[in-house]
Order: sequence, then structure tokens, then C-alpha cells
Amino acid sequence: MPLTRAQPAPGPEAMETVAPAVDLVLGASACCLACVFTNPLEVVKTRLQLQGELQARGTYPRHYRGFVASVVAVARADGLCGLQKGLAAGLLYQGLMNGVRFYCYSLACQAGLAQQPGGTVVAGAVAGALGAFVGSPAYLVKTQLQAQTVAAMAVGHQHPHQNVLDALGTIWRQRGLAGLWQGVGGAVPRVMVGSAAQLATFASAKAWVQEQQGRLYGGLADCLVKIWRQEGPLALYKGLGPTYLRLGPHTILSMLFWDELRKLAGRAQHQGS
Repeated sequence: MPLTRAQPAPGPEAMETVAPAVDLVLGASACCLACVFTNPLEVVKTRLQLQGELQARGTYPRHYRGFVASVVAVARADGLCGLQKGLAAGLLYQGLMNGVRFYCYSLACQAGLAQQPGGTVVAGAVAGALGAFVGSPAYLVKTQLQAQTVAAMAVGHQHPHQNVLDALGTIWRQRGLAGLWQGVGGAVPRVMVGSAAQLATFASAKAWVQEQQGRLYGGLADCLVKIWRQEGPLALYKGLGPTYLRLGPHTILSMLFWDELRKLAGRAQHQGS
């Protein structure tokens, strides 16, 4: 299969250009779509993290042991729907946090920051910090709802919330406005680092792939065949484990949905002009 001619390397400015307000909606929508698929991972992660909270190792029963066993344990205790506990709060968090994050990142790119050395890293970090702050109450509620289970399998403190609104109201009444932002000090730096790495590497990786595709491969089939022949079939699975640990699925789905939605929005703008 003949290789296509190499194209000039597209930088961050080559990404589809849409208005920041549109990016707010697209970013929030993309991450909410990803959340539907990855929320069960969040439920399991929450249970594993709360298990044995502030207790010496070996002094508490371990209901959750490893990912697969934990999925089974949650399904047995709460039913299959239990794997989607806290989904409404998770969608609220993703919508708020990522809507603000992509909006701010789009503003930074529009202002030309992405074209400066390290600009995408700075823009991603600042956007992530603002998004984490805005979404912190929803993340708190999500964690509390995902921890809810039957007494025999309970880990951590059990909060008797009925739904998202009930949880927000209860926290407000018991701890005031500041109580809704409990844990924000840990959330902001975590999301800052993740957002900076995610958005910067996505922009750079996309530009690199677009540049190299014309030089190395003549399409997907050609790429698969060349890797299989030169490196063997196992090379097709390089980095599979680390990639899908924790943030892998959500990051991939979020970026994919966001990019495709931006393309659709860009086409709609061009057709309307």
C-alpha cells in the first residue's frame, strides 16, 4: 500500500476551533459520556480506598480484594445496579469540573497561550484547578453515595443520603457552605497535575500522529501489519496494563468524545457562515 505524502506538523492551533462557550458544553458532554462507562471503576475504587480507613492492617475484615473480586462483591451486595451507584453525582461532577476545565483551556488557546513553550501545560493546570474547585461539592457527594452499601459490606462512614439533592442539603445544614468544599485542598492539586498532563499530551500526541501517519503508515491496516511483522503480535498490546489503570478508560473516552464533538461543532459553524 503506497504511503501518503507527509504533511506539515500541526500544532495545537490546528485543532478544530470552536468558541469557548461551545467547548464548555462539548467538554462536559464528552466527559459525562465517558463517566457512564467508567463509573463502576469509581465505585470499586471508592470501596477499596475506604476499606480499613484509619485501622491497623489485619484488624478489619477485607470485603474487597482486587478489582475483579471487588466487582463481584459489589454486584452481590447491591445488585448490578450497585455498580452505577453515585452516577448522577458523577455526571454532575464531570459536567461541572470538565465544563469549566475545557472552557478555560479553550480561552487560553484562543488567547495564544498554547503556542508558547509549555503553554498547554500551564493552561491545562490552571483550567484543571478551576474545574476541580467548582466541581468539588459534587465529587464529595459522589464519594459518599458510592460508599453506601448493606451493613455487612460497609466500609468507611455511611451517610444516609437519598439522592444528590438530599446529600447537598444535608451537608449544607450540618457543616455550612464550607462543608460542601471539604477535601478541595486535595482535589485541586490532583486535578491540576492530571489536567496538565492530559491536555498537553493529547494536543502533542494528536499533532505527532497526524504528522507521522503520512511517513510511517498508509492507514490503520498498514500500521497493524507493519507492527505485527516487525515487532510481533504482542507489540500490539504494548503498555496495555498501565494505560488502563484507573484513569485510562476515562481519559481516552473523554478526549475522543470531546474531539469528535468539536469537529461536529466546527463543521456546523462553517456551514452556518
